[in-house]
Amino acid sequence: MELPAPFTAEFLADLPYDPRVLFLDRIESIDREASRIVCRMPTDQPMPFTDHQRAHPRRHPRHVNGAVMVQVTANLGFVHAYHLEGLRHAEGWIGYGGTIERARFRKLVEPGAPMTCAVVQKKVRRMRDKVFSMYHFEFHHEGQLAYESDQSAWWTRVDLAAGE
Repeated sequence: MELPAPFTAEFLADLPYDPRVLFLDRIESIDREASRIVCRMPTDQPMPFTDHQRAHPRRHPRHVNGAVMVQVTANLGFVHAYHLEGLRHAEGWIGYGGTIERARFRKLVEPGAPMTCAVVQKKVRRMRDKVFSMYHFEFHHEGQLAYESDQSAWWTRVDLAAGE
């Protein structure tokens, strides 16, 4: 895959959420050895919460809401699981967030310039039908660190043939 590149139709079809809440628009880089993926997030697109702020230029400027940034960590976790772990939702794999540690909102991100959002898998434990991952996230906006956190997630595969 030549990068940067938009997400493929196959990836978008495999998302466990509607693509409207995939706030990323393309993959910037993949480093398999470092277990790192960087994606771009446009900040001028429609976003829940952000679109409904009662903004004031000094008291409460319009900004990318923290809940959206946390959802972007879930988006990145899925991008990582799909591209580096080979986990497919269509094959029964699903991920759940575990803990968010040391989340820090470092910069108010006003809509306009895109953010670059990176995830690094720091630790992983693979079992037959489970994968436990520890991630580090860093989002940059206009050259400055805007958000960072350490988070865990677990991925599990359900037997789709077993029925409901």
